[in-house]
Amino acid sequence: MARYRGPLCKLCRREGDKLFLKGNRCYTEKCSIERRNYAPGQHGQNRGKLSDYGLQLREKQKVRRIYGVMENQFRIYFKKASRMKGITGEVLLQLLERRLDTVVFRMGFTSNRRESRLLVKHRHFLVNGKTVDIPSYLLNPGDVVEVAEDSKKLGIIHESLSIAQHRGFPQWLEVDIEALRGKFLRVPTRDEIQLPVQEQLIVELYSK
Repeated sequence: MARYRGPLCKLCRREGDKLFLKGNRCYTEKCSIERRNYAPGQHGQNRGKLSDYGLQLREKQKVRRIYGVMENQFRIYFKKASRMKGITGEVLLQLLERRLDTVVFRMGFTSNRRESRLLVKHRHFLVNGKTVDIPSYLLNPGDVVEVAEDSKKLGIIHESLSIAQHRGFPQWLEVDIEALRGKFLRVPTRDEIQLPVQEQLIVELYSK
């Protein structure tokens, strides 16, 4: 499967916002947005005003990059969201938040989503007692995510948890730090998904 292999900070600069793709580094002064808050490239500081289509496209790209989803997969999520009850844009974000790699990240077991995908693929996590190595696996309320027994000594997990503990965990998740286990309590509301995105622009883009 194709995936982006280039510099992550360049993606944040292109979108003009922190996407927190590098985890803890994004909270420090080393973040590229803090030092160079303009688009990359020769004409990055002289970009003109975006058209309506340009704004919609940039918003879609921003959400794709935050969750690390490729274009075809993102379209599948949108089609699924459009068939479900509720506001399409909000349901789209809720589907993305239900992904196993995102939940692992939200529970504090990793510092960013890319790290989550890697650890999930390497079979470091169980869902309801069974090994799941599919990052896009969608969780349902009541599902329990835990670190596999052989992976409980991984320093990267303990380090991430210690930092996440100070920042706090989302209300729709329950995390047992000692047992390295978490529970997906419910699907988050739009207000609880704290992302600097306007999902309605994505709906407008795909509705053309």
